[in-house]
Amino acid sequence: MGRSQETFNKKEKEKKRKEKRQIKQLKKEERKASSDGGGLDNMMAYVDEHGNISDTPPDPNKKKQVIKASSIQIGVPKKEDQEDVVNQGRVTHYNSDKGYGFIKDLLSQENYFFHVNGIIDEVVESDKVTFDLERGQRGMNAVNVKKITE
Repeated sequence: MGRSQETFNKKEKEKKRKEKRQIKQLKKEERKASSDGGGLDNMMAYVDEHGNISDTPPDPNKKKQVIKASSIQIGVPKKEDQEDVVNQGRVTHYNSDKGYGFIKDLLSQENYFFHVNGIIDEVVESDKVTFDLERGQRGMNAVNVKKITE
């Protein structure tokens, strides 16, 4: 005859599991017995007309103002009067062989890259120019570069 597969160690582990389940069940019953009950209604919190948190729902008669849905703006309002800002700068570097250069803005002292495709008039280094800005892959680029005749 074969021997039983239940060893002492297996029996001990099973006893411990049963004890844990019983303890867990007792704790659950104690929590239910000691709780106030009421469920969700006891857990609800309300904000009164002064912005304070309370456990009673607000009185609809004390409602202060009515907000019209048409007066709510979602997002950033559009700019109505956009002025075409003409940037002025000086060509600090220009490589005619490779077809690119840099312009230093006279107001902000920032350098902007420009390509030969964005040039309207022929320019050389230290020329004063006007230009528009356009977002490129690596930052702002100067386009529509025109030489200012003085």
